[in-house]
Amino acid sequence: MRSMTTRRKELPAKAAKKKNLSAIKRTRQTGKRNLRNSAVRSRIKTLSKKVEEAAAQKNKEQLGKLLRDITKAIQSAVSKGVLHKNTASRKVSRLSRLANTVLNAPAAS
Repeated sequence: MRSMTTRRKELPAKAAKKKNLSAIKRTRQTGKRNLRNSAVRSRIKTLSKKVEEAAAQKNKEQLGKLLRDITKAIQSAVSKGVLHKNTASRKVSRLSRLANTVLNAPAAS
């Protein structure tokens, strides 16, 4: 019976791999952009929740202010490349429609 140990052929030592500086820089930039973009998306989500909450409470003054704030934040995200323009348009449209149902509702007497 053959022994279980096998002999491996000795390979010559390999040279140390060179660092690809452009790949390192790209990774660093991606990390920074990821943090910035996630912060912008998080702010948009928070503001949209506040708009929906104000609409549920029928708070017209706060709703108008929040709608301006979120529209500005969404347009800023589009200009920075965080959101696609059609996505931004859809979000603004839905929130505006929600706000208009409250703002244009007849006053309860």
